[in-house]
Amino acid sequence: MLEALNQRVDDVASLNSKLIIVIGPPRSGKTRLLNALAKQRQVGAVNVGAALGHMLLEIPGTRRHVEVGDLFKDVAAAHAADGLVLLDNIELLFDRSLRLNPLDLLKRQAHVRRVVAVWPGEINGSRLIYAARGHPEYQDHGVEGLVPFEIN
Repeated sequence: MLEALNQRVDDVASLNSKLIIVIGPPRSGKTRLLNALAKQRQVGAVNVGAALGHMLLEIPGTRRHVEVGDLFKDVAAAHAADGLVLLDNIELLFDRSLRLNPLDLLKRQAHVRRVVAVWPGEINGSRLIYAARGHPEYQDHGVEGLVPFEIN
């Protein structure tokens, strides 16, 4: 599995959008796989919730949605190495108060560098799903502009 993901990271280097989304059921080893890739590539994996959450605490709640995009960009840039950033625990990006489209945010970063992100939801056909239908944070996105990497 690691070899396949590593090859996919090399393969996306020439694409316009260099976004790989790692998808799998809970406890399938997504984080373990990302950490193994980080070790092999000598790049740190970023816990987005912890890194971005810490930064957002210093900003008044009424301004967070305005500044979160730039803060995320700073987090990604600070943790990128060799044109690659590895992102885990991205659930904070789905917080409705931040008014984000998490997938668009990831895609914007993937125009600058290769991005491998663990998706905290599921894939259903050609749709990425986060949360259950009816949940306040529910989102449904097409897979256009990204490379899905499914694990079981």
